[in-house]
Order: sequence, then C-alpha cells, then structure tokens
Amino acid sequence: MHFFALGRSFDVTDDQAQTIETAAGILQDAGIPAARREARMIWAACFDPDDPECGALDDVGRQSRVLHHARARAAGKPMSHITNQRAFYDHTFYVNEAVLDPRPETECLVRAALELPWTTLLDMGTGSGAIAVSLLAARQNARGVACDLSAAALAVAERNAYDIGVAERLTLVQSDWFAAVDGVFDLIVSNPPYIAAEEMAGLACELDHEPRMALTDEADGLSAYRVIARDAGTYLAPGGSVLVEIGPTQADAVSALFSNHGLRDVKVIPDLDGRDRIVAARRG
Repeated sequence: MHFFALGRSFDVTDDQAQTIETAAGILQDAGIPAARREARMIWAACFDPDDPECGALDDVGRQSRVLHHARARAAGKPMSHITNQRAFYDHTFYVNEAVLDPRPETECLVRAALELPWTTLLDMGTGSGAIAVSLLAARQNARGVACDLSAAALAVAERNAYDIGVAERLTLVQSDWFAAVDGVFDLIVSNPPYIAAEEMAGLACELDHEPRMALTDEADGLSAYRVIARDAGTYLAPGGSVLVEIGPTQADAVSALFSNHGLRDVKVIPDLDGRDRIVAARRG
C-alpha cells in the first residue's frame, strides 16, 4: 500500500495497512467524514521521524499509538491536536492544546490588515501567533509585538515565528491585554474570546479540547472589546487602525464601543459567507 499524507509519502506493509483500516473503521463508526483520509493522517503523525515520542517506539508501539489517536479522534479530539498542524493563510502552523486552532474565517482579518498602510503592529491574545506571523511574513519591512496571558500559548507562537522566519521581527510579551505592552503601533489586531458564557454549552464537542480562556470571557462575550475600545487610542499612532474579529451577532455592539471611545471610520467587514466578521476603525 502506498499513500501521501501530511506532506510525506508512505509505503506500508500489509499488517500496517490493516492498522490503518482498523483506525478508519473506528472513525467511520463515530460518524467522522473522510474516515480513511483521517486514518492516514493519524498514521503519518505517528510515524513522523521528527517526533521524538514516536521515534522512541518500535513498530508495534507506533501502530498501537495510531489506534489510540483514532479513538481519541472518535471521541472528539481535533485532528490538529493529533497532527499538531493547522493550515492558515499562506503557512502551516504548529498547534497544540494550549492554543485555539486558527480558523479560515480569521484569514479575513489578515487580508483586511494587508490592505492598510502599516509597518508596526500589535497582536493581542495572539495564541498560536497565526495572525501576527502571517502579517509579518507578508510584509517584510514590518515589525510587531504579540501578547497573550498564557505562557504556554506564547511558547507555541514563538515556535511558529521561528519556523516561518519572522522571529527576529516579532517580540512576544506575556500580558493581560495592554497591561505589559509598551509602544505605539500603526495597527492593532485581535481575535479575542468573544463567545458568551451561556453559549458555551451549545458548541461543538471539539472545542472542549481547546483552551476555554481563548473562547469565552465567562461573561457576555464583549469584555475584551471594552478593553480594546477604551485603550486602543493610547497605543495607536495617529491615523493608525484597529481590526478585531467578532462573532456574527456582535457587529452593532462592538461598533458602538469603538465609536463611543472616539475611534473613527468604524466599519464592519463580512467573511466569505457574508457574515459580519471584522470590525475596523482608526484613530483620528
């Protein structure tokens, strides 16, 4: 049997192929689409020559690990936490349970930011670093600061910054929003926790594997926007812009917060499905 997964080509024996089929059956029974494709991805992750955990196992141990991960996936664990990979914008990012998976809709924020003039940026609640790293990779003359309250998340962002080649232009800061941030920036971006606490119970089970603090403010979903709206003017250069991702029902509330704190030219940018996704504004 021969197949291609996670950027590598594999030849497997009949016994190994049977393990893949068993894993696919586990996933199929759990109702996971493309079960065979995902089984091959799990196999590729478990036979990654760069993973020291897998490298220390013999072939039987690796095949046992494949089935272990298949059962975890069937129970709702995101595939990205098994492969430790998530594609976003122009790159593949390392992810784990310490960070929120970067989503395709967040690419709207990156595209909107790249339409603006800026050479310095602040990414608040950076998580995996996907937004800041993508922006700096696309704009070679720019520099940035990325902050997060979670030290574990900052470790992931640091790895991605090095892997994608922007580490020398990105400063990582452990901070509760603006608390430990210094400087003035042309651009502030953020994908903050915007899910209201009362909405959490209705979310997909895969989100149970992602950090809760990256999903909800344990309140009405607007706490981070209140802080950003209140303080953005202090950290923005004259004429600088702020862009935040929002939930699809929050455009009016977030726009009002920005306007009430003196930010100008407030506008809402939809995602590719036509849902309200980004609120943008600028300092006068």
